[in-house]
Amino acid sequence: MVSYRTPLSRARGLGSAKHGVGQWISERLSAIALVPLVLWGVFGALRLAATDYYGAVTWISQPLNATLMVLTITISFLHMHSGLRVVVEDYIHIALSKVALLLINLFVCGLFGALAVFSILKVALQGA
Repeated sequence: MVSYRTPLSRARGLGSAKHGVGQWISERLSAIALVPLVLWGVFGALRLAATDYYGAVTWISQPLNATLMVLTITISFLHMHSGLRVVVEDYIHIALSKVALLLINLFVCGLFGALAVFSILKVALQGA
């Protein structure tokens, strides 16, 4: 195997840190999973636009629709958290600010994701 690194770059230790691949794969898999889920969500929103409140409650009460909606919300918030984490890690260089923003990102994504899933399940399980 031929190494294209110069002696200076080897001495400085610059280059791949041998981590981050898992995050990259996770972002790509969540993006791929969101494609059919978002298409389903758009189709569902178009159908719901022609109905009233009780029709929407009936629609979300169906097990398949509730499950797909929870999956869409969960994967969306995980994807958003992952993307924002990468932005903060790449562009914020002050350690204290970076830690604070990463914690805020975690709590905001977790809180709003949990509230959205709770709301979906509440309507799906209790009905109107």
